[in-house]
Amino acid sequence: MQETPEDLDWLQCLLDDSYAAAGPHLRSIVGQERRLDAAGVVAELGAMRVMVLATTTARGEPRAGPVDGLFHRGRFHFGSGADSVRFRHIRARPAVSASVIEGERLQITVHGRARVLSPAADPELAAFLIGVYGREAWDTWMSALPWARIDPERMLTFVNEAARET
Repeated sequence: MQETPEDLDWLQCLLDDSYAAAGPHLRSIVGQERRLDAAGVVAELGAMRVMVLATTTARGEPRAGPVDGLFHRGRFHFGSGADSVRFRHIRARPAVSASVIEGERLQITVHGRARVLSPAADPELAAFLIGVYGREAWDTWMSALPWARIDPERMLTFVNEAARET
């Protein structure tokens, strides 16, 4: 866990504010007992989970695809190719949505803005990424990738322990 107490407090406020702003339909499905708190989000996500990231084209058409969702300091991070369509979209239109889904048991969705960043300028993030992927992968090709962080505006969670896959 990389999150500080301040990160957890901030994340809890984001989760509470997001739930309070949710519509009645969502709240009828996701009652208080089915929400994760900040510590639960961190525990569920671990260091890396596959997430579906949605961007938009210049015509406003959605494009969604899987990325490694790396949860660090209360925010999702991801990388992709420098010439990827995903990063072209993000550079032009940074609004994104992403979801981590585990069957019918878990869903964590974030809506926000992707911010392109350089782990070289953030030694703590670089150390985290090296810890996840290993020094060899980092030194041979991963450090050259563009990376982004989702600065969340909303984050909604759902957990249904009765649906845990065995």
